[in-house]
Amino acid sequence: MNKAITDGLVFMPAAFEFGLDQWSSGDGTPGSDTYDNAPNAAFVPSDQDFGGCIEMLKTEFDVQKLRYMGQTPLLPGCYLRITARIKAIAGNLPSIRIAGWAAGTNGAHIDGLVEVGPSVTLQSYGNIVEVSAIVGTGTRNGVDMAWGSDAIYGHFGLDLTGPAGGVVRIDDLIIEDISSAFLRDMFDVVDIRDYGAIGDGLTDAALALEAADAAANGRVVLVPAGTYFLDRNVTIDSRIRFEGRVVMPTNRRLSLRKNFDLPTYIEAFKDEQIALEKALQALMNSVDHESLDMGGRRVQIDRPVDVQAAVENRDAYEIRRVLRNGQIEASASSNWDTIVVSSSASYAIQNPTTLSNVANVANIEVGSLIEGNGVGREVYVSDRNISAGTLTLSKPLYGASSSQTYSFKRFKYLIDFIGFERSSRFVLDSLELQCSGRCSGVMLAKGGSIFEIINCTINKPMDRGITSTGTACQGMIIDGCQFLSNETSVRVQDRTTIGLNANANDVKIRNSRVMKFKHFAVLGGTGNLIVGNHWFQGDDEPNGLGIGGMIFTTPNVKTAITGNYIDNNFIEWTNEHDATPEYAAQFSFGGMTVTGNIFTCNDVTKDFNFFVVKPYGAGHFIHGLNLSCNVFKSLNGNITRVEKVDDSFAELNYLRMRNVVIEANTFNSVDEQTQNPVSLKHQQNSDQRSWTIPFAPYLPFGGRARWCEGIVADGPIISGSNNQVFATPYADLNQGSNNDQIRLTWPQACRGNVMITARVDNPQ
Repeated sequence: MNKAITDGLVFMPAAFEFGLDQWSSGDGTPGSDTYDNAPNAAFVPSDQDFGGCIEMLKTEFDVQKLRYMGQTPLLPGCYLRITARIKAIAGNLPSIRIAGWAAGTNGAHIDGLVEVGPSVTLQSYGNIVEVSAIVGTGTRNGVDMAWGSDAIYGHFGLDLTGPAGGVVRIDDLIIEDISSAFLRDMFDVVDIRDYGAIGDGLTDAALALEAADAAANGRVVLVPAGTYFLDRNVTIDSRIRFEGRVVMPTNRRLSLRKNFDLPTYIEAFKDEQIALEKALQALMNSVDHESLDMGGRRVQIDRPVDVQAAVENRDAYEIRRVLRNGQIEASASSNWDTIVVSSSASYAIQNPTTLSNVANVANIEVGSLIEGNGVGREVYVSDRNISAGTLTLSKPLYGASSSQTYSFKRFKYLIDFIGFERSSRFVLDSLELQCSGRCSGVMLAKGGSIFEIINCTINKPMDRGITSTGTACQGMIIDGCQFLSNETSVRVQDRTTIGLNANANDVKIRNSRVMKFKHFAVLGGTGNLIVGNHWFQGDDEPNGLGIGGMIFTTPNVKTAITGNYIDNNFIEWTNEHDATPEYAAQFSFGGMTVTGNIFTCNDVTKDFNFFVVKPYGAGHFIHGLNLSCNVFKSLNGNITRVEKVDDSFAELNYLRMRNVVIEANTFNSVDEQTQNPVSLKHQQNSDQRSWTIPFAPYLPFGGRARWCEGIVADGPIISGSNNQVFATPYADLNQGSNNDQIRLTWPQACRGNVMITARVDNPQ
């Protein structure tokens, strides 16, 4: 081993001819005195023995130092020999020894170490004497200065000791790496060839590998150059080093208990994708390790990592396991091509998650996205029965015909769990999934719970970031992640990519950043917590269209959206995953809290809104919405309102609205500022028995003035005869053509001011 060759390290100090300002009369540390222009030292350019050298007069009575001011690195396992050649010229004859100054972290001196080598006394003038010493990290035979693992570098040179008054000449110092002299002691290995392994790629080397492991006794098992075939499951308890390559069938496992990390598996299999699959296979068949560390490696793959196929012996796995710390990148390959199938099928609302009489059902893969008339967003094939000709759907269809043609798109994913019937508690931690516009990110299993993606980046997915086709998204946690779109230059309305979807309940999305997808998330379950995220979807088009960023497809959603930055998109609330979307006796739209968020839009059309309710069937209403303490801001032009009902399919039933709270919001560049309840001051200047008070600009969702919470006179109410009126008026609600007015009726014609509070809903 020679670190100067293998790692490109520089050990040799500068020659004296390059200046004595690099040589210190102290310890060699920054700021110490040098021999540059010193009265007791000079550079001699043409000594008959040395060529260029330094001539020194010993002026110190005890120790006179010569130290190189450069930092000579000292790595663990590295041993350096420092050599100097010297001759006496005149005066007293000194003694010579190699010496150094040991530096630790931040350049601090390490006390208590031996910092000098053996001393040699000069015996005569003109004779060349060579002195040397070995410095290293370990205490080994032949090592003069053992500095341990805390030493980072040293300042090396020599000491002149003995009486003052002598003149010497010193040749350029030599520092060389001699670690190879110690390798045998440092890296004792057990070679599997000594136990019968033949690296021909055909002979089974499994028993030889196990025998070497049993004999290692703390030494390293060496797999030397060659190809070694393993035809059984092998577990290695010792440390192991691979110079050669291992090959083994898909159903055979290699478990490396002391070296369980992806870089070691890559060294073993010499193929990054196979190594990743084999390491995952070992991870999910072992009780020794809960996580697979990729070691910061970037792994390029040309096909999806089918996790269940790699594990092979399990169709369900519900023990916590973690894949962490690396990058997986899709390289160019036709293996990423989306499979598209068109097929006719029958649908009946009595079996809302089944397609029957499916033509070419065998050609439709589980995990395919379904598109067609009456199909909501993010509906997938979660299972199939080829013999019965049926497909199981992740969600019902809101308006499909009894028989029609559908399109099925099977996207390809970097990491695909769909082969598992159930997978729970799997964690992706600190990974970058570099989709490169060629594939999607992660496909979850058919079922399971508590899938976690933390501190990850999903970069440029071709179609989807994270897809759930079943219920494995139950309790899914997404925390501290980035979703970076492949469509940043595409207009909002032309985009097709979606960050993620979920079908089940209790999804937590926190502290994540999502950039320029068609939709950030399509959530079909309840109990969601959306906290502290920033998702933005704008484009460069003037007066651009807005589109839903966070889509909820369950009406009674039981969800909190808190402390997010929602930029150039809106929250959309639908019931598109309902086979009978008309209201019957179920819960209608309710259970949503939207508080403390920042809503921003920039250069959008005036009819852009930040919160949109879109019923897919008639009769629905809102019964439980808190939209409070948010900031709404429009840049480069006003918008009319922050909220609306999208009545493309149906209107809301405004007569059944209840428990709607919209208050304490901040509006910037919004023409009509929504509130509920709404408190107004009405000034009646003429004597009238009936006062009509409009609330239209303020009541949310174009709603009706259904409730009057209070009426307070602001000053005296004066009759036509200028007498005070002490009677109380009664209120008629739902007045006007749009039912957005309240009429107050007094016992007599009068004038004055009142404070009146109205609501769009029944608060009870």
